[in-house]
Amino acid sequence: MQDLTPAHACGIDFGTSNSTVGWWRPGADPLIALEGEQPTLPSVVFFNFEERRPVYGRQALDEYLEGYEGRLMRSLKSLLGSKLLKSETTVLGSAMPFKDILGLFLGTLKTRAESAAGRPFEQAVLGRPVFFVDDDPQADREAGDTLANAARKIGFKEVSFQYEPIAAAFDYESRIEREEQVLIVDIGGGTSDFSLVRLSPERRNVDDRQSDILATAGVHIGGTDFDKQLSLQGVMPLFGYGSRMKSDAPMPTSTHINLATWHTINAVYAAASQRALQSMRYDILDPTGIDRLFRLIDQRAGHWLAMQVEQGKIELTEADRYPIDFQRIEPGLQVELTRCAFENAIASLLVRIAGSVDQLLADAGVQHDAVDTVFFTGGSSAIPALRQRIAQLLPRARHVEGNRFGSIGSGLAIEAHKRYG
Repeated sequence: MQDLTPAHACGIDFGTSNSTVGWWRPGADPLIALEGEQPTLPSVVFFNFEERRPVYGRQALDEYLEGYEGRLMRSLKSLLGSKLLKSETTVLGSAMPFKDILGLFLGTLKTRAESAAGRPFEQAVLGRPVFFVDDDPQADREAGDTLANAARKIGFKEVSFQYEPIAAAFDYESRIEREEQVLIVDIGGGTSDFSLVRLSPERRNVDDRQSDILATAGVHIGGTDFDKQLSLQGVMPLFGYGSRMKSDAPMPTSTHINLATWHTINAVYAAASQRALQSMRYDILDPTGIDRLFRLIDQRAGHWLAMQVEQGKIELTEADRYPIDFQRIEPGLQVELTRCAFENAIASLLVRIAGSVDQLLADAGVQHDAVDTVFFTGGSSAIPALRQRIAQLLPRARHVEGNRFGSIGSGLAIEAHKRYG
């Protein structure tokens, strides 16, 4: 007999780009509205200096783009496993550890979910990538511990984890009609995670599913890495990337790399960084690009630029070309991004992703033609070149489209109900 009591616990998908909270209830969509009627909350914090308050999600992006003075922080999950996590930054005139900024965002997820649900949550299953950090078990453990500690600090009494692709598998399993051997392909903002899972309608309510998880794998490549490569190859040359010095050496690239990487954009505004750029200005053969770079920095337009590139990546999943207008930097300045150039820019990343899938199948002892279904989830899983690469690996598997931003949160809600009732 089916349990008709709403779950006591929630599932939290804290994503690099977007986050969701799931709460299992009979006959209802498990995703909770977090911003208006939207079930997703962009993983963004904006510290509004003028009104001396933090704001989150779409409101954070809106206030930043409206021109309020402040500090925008995005891709917060990328801090987990990075050296920045053990340091602090200055916001609203005070030093704040980066781990506390993570806590602020997790806290607003909890508060909004409880407000929408009309009840408190003291237990949670948190999604996690297969690896927060590649090839460094200690750093990976520390990243998970940091996330768990942040969740306890905001009021959760019990916290446990489930791999994000496994959660997506449980979401898919809730609507299949026969047993399938399924490869879950979860391409998120910061990681690409894979699970090969045996799913069937008869096993939905079985508590111990360990024997059905045939293998898991992951690599620290995601949507923000695709953004970075598209930015470096398609946009940063306008701002001096690839310029030559009078010595014929290439211009140092650290500023461009920081600008192309969501969680390091603010570093380019530091006085030391700007002094280093100024010192090389007269040693560059053609200063056109670096002068544009100075104007971009003066406007603190790094996040605006990154948003244009991200939108370009999204548009190129359907279109062959996408123009970006840089009128605010220089009259008449624009660039046209192309799908072909984007695919060339991310080709080496796709090789690593395909290698991770190959290794997963080898670990499971499963032949490529034995996979019935590939289930795609995650915001960057729609990239055509990625789909084509997976299709080449698994030519007999059918492709199923999940909710790119909601499958993991829904699956975590199912898991939270199983674990905590």
